[in-house]
Amino acid sequence: MKTKILLDEGEMPKRWYNIQADLPRPLDPPLHPATGKPATPDDLRPIFPMELIRQEMSRERYIDIPAEVRDILTLWRPSPLYRARRLEAALKTPAKIYYKWEGVSPPGSHKPNTAIPQAYYNREEGIERLATETGAGQWGSSLAFATSLFDMECTVYMVRSSYEQKPYRKSMMQVYSAECIPSPSLKTRSGRMVLGRDPDTPGSLGIAISEAVEDAASHDNTNYALGSVLNHVCLHQTIIGQEAKQQLAVAEAYPDVVIGCVGGGSNFAGISFPFAGEKITGKHPDIDIIAVEPAACPTLTKGLYTYDYGDVAGLTPIMKMFTLGHDFVPPAIHAGGLRYHGASPLVSRLAHDGVIRPVAYYQNEVFEAAVTFARTEGIVVAPEAAHAVKAAIDEALRCRETGEAKVILFNNSGHGNFDFSSYEAYFAGMLADYEYPVELIKESLSRLPVTG
Repeated sequence: MKTKILLDEGEMPKRWYNIQADLPRPLDPPLHPATGKPATPDDLRPIFPMELIRQEMSRERYIDIPAEVRDILTLWRPSPLYRARRLEAALKTPAKIYYKWEGVSPPGSHKPNTAIPQAYYNREEGIERLATETGAGQWGSSLAFATSLFDMECTVYMVRSSYEQKPYRKSMMQVYSAECIPSPSLKTRSGRMVLGRDPDTPGSLGIAISEAVEDAASHDNTNYALGSVLNHVCLHQTIIGQEAKQQLAVAEAYPDVVIGCVGGGSNFAGISFPFAGEKITGKHPDIDIIAVEPAACPTLTKGLYTYDYGDVAGLTPIMKMFTLGHDFVPPAIHAGGLRYHGASPLVSRLAHDGVIRPVAYYQNEVFEAAVTFARTEGIVVAPEAAHAVKAAIDEALRCRETGEAKVILFNNSGHGNFDFSSYEAYFAGMLADYEYPVELIKESLSRLPVTG
């Protein structure tokens, strides 16, 4: 019996899947932050290359992956699909658990799947430098890796709490020639404003995004790159789910349950959108698609589906999404990549329409699941990916109770080799199970932008 299913490099998808083509009605358009009117391609030109703007707005079902991008992706793709037989045995479940292992990429996560094409399209339009934000550091590491391959400069604003928790992510970025700055910083106007209000802030992705966008907008040779949330980022990640579908076909299987963790939504979109499209079109209407988030940052489970800024300073387009309020600053939990106030407009739309099902977990139960996984499957996963592990274990235990032999697929989006301080805190009993108070969420939501 096979433990892992591998595809040949020639079997790697040559096109990205665009779920916008299968939505029953188009997404609500992003709005210009100054005028409140639908944003045009020209509005986005100061910070994005034209090809990414086109992909952002496209409703074509498939978009070709450039040959140069595919060539670089073969450094680690196609990634393996594992059957978690040892985990199944430990759980005494009749379920079949499969996981897509994205930790095989050079920076150790799924993030290079979009970092490479973003750097490529910017290089093609003559951009010399990219500015970005990062939470846990996986995206910053990945963009640094990508820009190093295209001989570009890179500046990364890393959320301060993660910068302090994960110093070796900064070291990895420096190896790839990138500059890594703790956010909020004194380098930007938006950073200085936040520090003026709260010098001890742990920072947030919303703050770091403001700094990166401001940096890009104020330098002619610089564009902005985002590691999650936007449509083109979700598009690039669908290579994960497309590969998984091919690999499951080898095993003569199709998932009953698909699971991914959600911060902004990119790795979840990557594993789930090719299957969500088949749910929407009626090909597989009964598939259960689960989006997992931390109880400390409950965007999909407790947020509001409305228009909001993607950043604290209100520099980004206003997007229709589930949000906790753009100036929401979550506690400094160890799953730093999931500390975002909003969720991808596409992921939010699927949650609003009932295509996907959101759940939230506390830190300690997530780390307990991660330890169970490490002691059976051998892989120490990142705290973000551990949320998907927890949901997969819960679904498998439910199958043990019902006797159903469901096929469970989850995205194991990255390794935890830079996260041992988090595991150390777990073993020392120092992790707080924080649930963000509803009244504070309501307070943050009271400051939403006025639209229409």
